[in-house]
Amino acid sequence: MTTRKHAHSASRAMSHAHALGMDLWMLGLESAAVIGMRSFKLAMGGDATGAETQRMVAEKITAAAELPMVMAGAGPSPEAAMKSAVRHYTKKVRANRRRLSSGKSR
Repeated sequence: MTTRKHAHSASRAMSHAHALGMDLWMLGLESAAVIGMRSFKLAMGGDATGAETQRMVAEKITAAAELPMVMAGAGPSPEAAMKSAVRHYTKKVRANRRRLSSGKSR
């Protein structure tokens, strides 16, 4: 029979898993929006096309290279590492969404 302490712990774990799932879902939606905006920009051609392509590749390489240190600094639990990874990529995706939706290119 499950004690109250175990039931509370299981409930909290499900809550954390649900929150992480929602964060991943939102990251997927925002990533899809960025992919759409970038695809449109690249399809339009012009002077910024090459720069955007180079920027996209460089950002992906940098984000992937930064990830091990981000996750290592998150703490010993796999959950903390996963949360830090999602947070890391969410920051990158949101920055691109803001930049691309503003129409500005750096």
